[in-house]
Amino acid sequence: MGFVTVKDKQIEVDEDGFLVDPNLWNETIVEVFAKIEFVEQLTEKHWKVINYLRDYYQKFGIAPMIRKLCKDTGFTLKEIYELFPSGPAKGACKLAGLPKPTGCV
Repeated sequence: MGFVTVKDKQIEVDEDGFLVDPNLWNETIVEVFAKIEFVEQLTEKHWKVINYLRDYYQKFGIAPMIRKLCKDTGFTLKEIYELFPSGPAKGACKLAGLPKPTGCV
């Protein structure tokens, strides 16, 4: 376990940098995580994916599979990787405040 500093507050993360307590998620945390994941600037496209992931997770308790993410957001897998260089699981799910996915996201 480790910590990430967000506005002078220590936020606990797991060994892969995912929030330990997803209830702490907020837009300020997204900004900090974006820098860690080499996302220079969050755009509308980033937020579309982040909000989709959060909504899906709140409804179903898991992250969606890649095909579903692409189909429902209208982005190709290549575009997802362009938005989140570390990928949909590590990058996008982390920024969305989801726990680390266990399967093929």
